[in-house]
Parts: sequence; C-alpha cells; structure tokens
Amino acid sequence: MTDYFAGDNRTNRQRMLDGDFYIADDPDNERIARKAVQLADEYYRAEVDGEPDSRKILEQLVGHLGDGAYVKPPLYVDYGENISIGDRTFVNYNLTALDVQPIVIGEDCQIGPNVQLLTPVHPIDPQPRRDKLEAAKPITIGDNVWLGGGVIVCPGVTIGENSVIGAGSVVTKDIPANVVAVGNPARVLRHIGKEDALPC
Repeated sequence: MTDYFAGDNRTNRQRMLDGDFYIADDPDNERIARKAVQLADEYYRAEVDGEPDSRKILEQLVGHLGDGAYVKPPLYVDYGENISIGDRTFVNYNLTALDVQPIVIGEDCQIGPNVQLLTPVHPIDPQPRRDKLEAAKPITIGDNVWLGGGVIVCPGVTIGENSVIGAGSVVTKDIPANVVAVGNPARVLRHIGKEDALPC
C-alpha cells in the first residue's frame, strides 16, 4: 500500500479532526465511537422506560444540547461529541448524524424522521479508496430550518436560516436562507414570501 502519510507525524485521529484524509484505525476514535454507541442505546432505553433523567444521557452523547432541544430516539452517530443541537430544536426518529467533522444544527429547527447528515467523504480514485482512505467535511444547518422526512445532507453543505428542504431531497450543495428547496439533487424552488403566511 502507498505510504500516504510519509513525513506526517499526526495520528489518524488528528488527521480526521483536521479535515484531512486518514485511515479509520485510530484506537481513540474506536474508543469514542464505542462509547457513543453505548450512550445512544442507553438513551433509547431510558426514553422507552420513561426515565426522567434520560436527557442527561443525551447531554453526555452530543457535544452540545441546547435548552429545550429534544431528540426522539433512536439516534445514530459516529462519535456524538462533534454534534451541536441548538435551543428548542426538535429531532424526530432515526436521525443518522455521521459526525466525523462537526455537525451544527441551529436553534428552533425541525428535523424530520429518517434524516441523514453525512460528513464523511471517500476518494473517487479507486486505489486510495481500496486503501481505506477517508476524510470529512462539516455540515451546518441554520436557525429555524425544516428538513422534511428522509432528507439527506451531504458533506460540506450549509443550509441557511429559515429554509425548508422537501421530504426525500438530497442536498449536495449549499442552500441559501429563506428558500424552499426540493429534489435530488436539491434545487431552490422559490423564496419564502407573503404567500406562505398563515391565513387570518
């Protein structure tokens, strides 16, 4: 196998955190990922059993959990610690948040069921991919965004505040604020305007 890291003394975990290509064999990453799986399972069971302190488990799992934020389990993460969820945000069932790089979800967001937030990237070139190189790009979801059920957000994407992403859309590029976007790949359908106001 090619020595992709000749002269680079960083650990694979540090390369990952720096957003560079790495190989997923770092023992610290494995330890953190295992703990995340355990906490996610513990949170699920605590919610099923109606334990009043279940939120404390979620606070251990994610890097930041805002006031009034709620996540319906099950929740699937890589590490958990790279996820930030803003105040009053609601996350429905089956969020998959692969947080190899930071995933920032703003305040007052609505995250539908079966949403996927995917930061990892793999080489297009077949040989480095065969050699198990991977990297990641962060995802940012602005305040008051609504992601419909089944939305997939790809690595490196930012979605501007107040925007709505239609159910089942695949977001491959940045979406500006205050728009409705739908499709695969997601495209801006229109700006949010007066016609969207609730009737009196």
